[in-house]
Amino acid sequence: MAHLFEPLPLRGVTLKNRIAVSPMCEYSSEDGFAADWHLVHLGSRAVGGAALVFTEAAAVSAVGRISPHDLGIYRNEHVAMLRRITEFITAHGSVPGIQLAHAGRKASTARPWEGNAPVPKADGGWEAVAPSALAFGDYPVPRELTVDEIATVADDFAAAARRALDAGFRIIEVHAAHGYLLHEFFSPLSNGRTDAYGGSFENRTRIAHDVVRAIRAVTPEDVPLLVRISATDWADGGWTLEESVRLARELREIGVDLIDASSGGLTSRQRITIGPGYQVPFAARIRAEAGIPTGAVGLITDAHQADDIICSGQADLVLLARELLRDPYWPLHAAYALGAEVAWPPQYERAKPHAARGS
Repeated sequence: MAHLFEPLPLRGVTLKNRIAVSPMCEYSSEDGFAADWHLVHLGSRAVGGAALVFTEAAAVSAVGRISPHDLGIYRNEHVAMLRRITEFITAHGSVPGIQLAHAGRKASTARPWEGNAPVPKADGGWEAVAPSALAFGDYPVPRELTVDEIATVADDFAAAARRALDAGFRIIEVHAAHGYLLHEFFSPLSNGRTDAYGGSFENRTRIAHDVVRAIRAVTPEDVPLLVRISATDWADGGWTLEESVRLARELREIGVDLIDASSGGLTSRQRITIGPGYQVPFAARIRAEAGIPTGAVGLITDAHQADDIICSGQADLVLLARELLRDPYWPLHAAYALGAEVAWPPQYERAKPHAARGS
């Protein structure tokens, strides 16, 4: 049996298979608003058979955007178009999910195809904020957040979660990876604070507890809450896998249902060994040692590879990004490769491979 196509229950939601669309920045918004691009991009992945379709990182505040063209959920007016998208995803048998994020010191940059350089205030940029006044690479030095401002960050995540529910999202993920704000607090390489949010492991991870508790306070019991973390900084003196296991165990106790285990992104000094499934061992260790379901990411491209990750117990979910950019219908093709019977959209039924064989 293809374990990849077994259902996955998470609180009050059951995913029809173990395939999720990983959050992927599209840089196609103005003032945070979703557009027709997002409807087509996300909707096509639902039509393609993924059980869970995540938006790209949706900024919880205007200053939390990576670029001026990031998706946002910091205004009530953002909800209407997002609701149109979630209704389409739901109508085609998938679960709509949203990733809530704050870019921290990596904010106010141009889109990748426009050079990725910092955007100055004169050109519509803004001052980036961070745990400490420590720059990422050659980016501008960010402003250090005050303790009161840190409390506001948690409030922003909670307000965004309320809007997400209003928009029809059924799963929420907190982005605490890839060198963005929450991850910046975790790592000694980016957090030089000496107050209650710096120094010890407990202090550096305090903001994750604050954010999770704030979101849980405004979400119904049946709404699954996921957290994406970078399991390691891939750099000396940085955040470690051992710390990730410890954090995952603590987050499980306060209402997190799954850890989406990625890595890196915090420092330009990272040294990553890349290959097929290179981040899967992180998901496997967190799952085994923290006792929490995990999602695996990173160069997962083949149906048998993905199925093996699930059936061997390394993770409970696989999240695909670039492979689903190349092929929005990867889940349907994976089912055929694994001999699993899944429903195709009736509009596409005449192209279903097994039907062609029998004709």
